[in-house]
Amino acid sequence: MQLELRHLQAVCRIAEAGSLGAAARRLGVSQPALSAQLRRIERVTGGELFVRGRSGVEPTPLGHFVLAKARRVLGEMDALGAEARALSADVPLRLGCILLVLLDGLLARTDLILSGREVAVDLENSVTALVRMLGAGRYDAIVYGEVNDYEVPLPGGVQVRTVVPREPFCIRMSARHPLAGRSRLDLADLAGEQWMTLVQDDDGGPEALIEACAKAGFTPSLRHRITDRKMQHDLIAAGRAISLSQPTAPAVPGTVMRPLAGTPVTGRIRLAWNRASVSAHQGELLHRAAVEAYLANVDNNAFHRTWWDAHPEAHPSLG
Repeated sequence: MQLELRHLQAVCRIAEAGSLGAAARRLGVSQPALSAQLRRIERVTGGELFVRGRSGVEPTPLGHFVLAKARRVLGEMDALGAEARALSADVPLRLGCILLVLLDGLLARTDLILSGREVAVDLENSVTALVRMLGAGRYDAIVYGEVNDYEVPLPGGVQVRTVVPREPFCIRMSARHPLAGRSRLDLADLAGEQWMTLVQDDDGGPEALIEACAKAGFTPSLRHRITDRKMQHDLIAAGRAISLSQPTAPAVPGTVMRPLAGTPVTGRIRLAWNRASVSAHQGELLHRAAVEAYLANVDNNAFHRTWWDAHPEAHPSLG
């Protein structure tokens, strides 16, 4: 057997994951199949690459040597693919996104920064679907959100940059709601409400909301899950539901947005791209475009501008 790129990728995934089971899940294979593949790789390299420890598997000295060479080879292959695609102006950059406020501004900016390269954009309701299609090569880059401490697991060969490290979710409710006159809401005051769940139910959002409500002394009634934004807003304006919302969301007739005391639910926005199809330079350009698109919406709500100015640690880096 000769070593192939897929063998090098498997060794790197095992080292990154720290266990055969976790690496197998990331690679989409069974653990026995990965174990058998590792044994075949070790026969070619001439010895054990990993040993089991208390916290998982650790590379042997030979393993460290093979990993260093594998990462170099895979990095060169990624650069080759990305630079070749970058030189092909007729090959569109495939961008997948969830429904974020910055999306409209991002699309306008990508047309300006990518020097005439066409951008094909798809909107998904699932972060899991975005990540799966990024790993399968159907997307070159994705823009997605994470809530509270949840981290989306990403496939190998991917570069990730944080667009916005932290933003405080707020509440959108009917302008006729009895609490609409308040400048700030306590989560406990919303115990009897019907909630519109976050459309992306695999970004940690529902779990974060349930946990925050539990700390406030109640279990939320997650009754509505609607992907159509206008229908969401109509339902809220009619007083039939409330929802968490990004603080940069625009005003909608019949609704108001109010911050939550203590910011119990926060989000962050991230950009990830395949190193084999997006060059480092293009990735940085996409990151800058996403940051600028977000900053263009900071003043949509005065309460967010106040929070933003008081939390410089949440400001994105354009370094």
